[in-house]
Amino acid sequence: MKRWAASLVLATMVLAAVSWERARAEQAIHSVVELFTSQGCSSCPPADALLGELAGEPGVVALTLPVDYWDYLGWKDTLASASYTARQRGYAEQRGDRQVYTPQMVIDGLRHAIGSDRKAVEAALAAEKQAGAMSVPLTLSSDGATVHVSVAAAPQGINDVVQAGAAAADDEAEKGPPKGVLWLMPVKRRERVKIGRGENTGRQVIYTNVVRGIMKVGKWYGREATFMLPQDIARPDGCDGYVLILQRGTGKVPGPILGAAKSPGL
Repeated sequence: MKRWAASLVLATMVLAAVSWERARAEQAIHSVVELFTSQGCSSCPPADALLGELAGEPGVVALTLPVDYWDYLGWKDTLASASYTARQRGYAEQRGDRQVYTPQMVIDGLRHAIGSDRKAVEAALAAEKQAGAMSVPLTLSSDGATVHVSVAAAPQGINDVVQAGAAAADDEAEKGPPKGVLWLMPVKRRERVKIGRGENTGRQVIYTNVVRGIMKVGKWYGREATFMLPQDIARPDGCDGYVLILQRGTGKVPGPILGAAKSPGL
């Protein structure tokens, strides 16, 4: 019996390792799609459904970021955050076009399209994939307590190990200005909401990969680096997984997305 139990434990460990190896193999992400949506917007449900489809596409990270600027129309969005509104406005500032609307999909931090316009969204995805904007691979692994995020760089780069929320070992004067920032987004995979008032009164809408927060993990200086996150921070209570995004720009004015990875199951 002891031998059988030991074998079972070993098999479980092997399966866990295999699942993470599988996750690594699936991290060839070529596009990140962010949908800025609102429960108070009657044009949004078709875009919410389209994002659900995109979430199943290989190589695509699809995220829902509900905004709060339509809350005055009679229904307060139950998933919205002012930080997502600020992120959308930051993208508009970066592009210089001031186009902030719902439903809006932003692809790789660069292009935007009406979120319900399938042809426009597919064209933007194809253009970004061809351009190869997502040029920095990210790899995830976990020991159950800690998530390790490996960020690729030039072969001659040196290794950096960065704890979440801590500065890198060398100072910025030595490394030069950062080339990007690594962001963590815990995600609720599926959320069904019955809307009681406003433009979508009586509708039940399913939201996919709803972002439940945005946290700065650390700066990336263009070299190979490993970042470490406690598992309970990466996936807090109420969340099903998490996404890591490497991005130029700042939290206030986000820039092009350089790379991304998602936890298994998203």
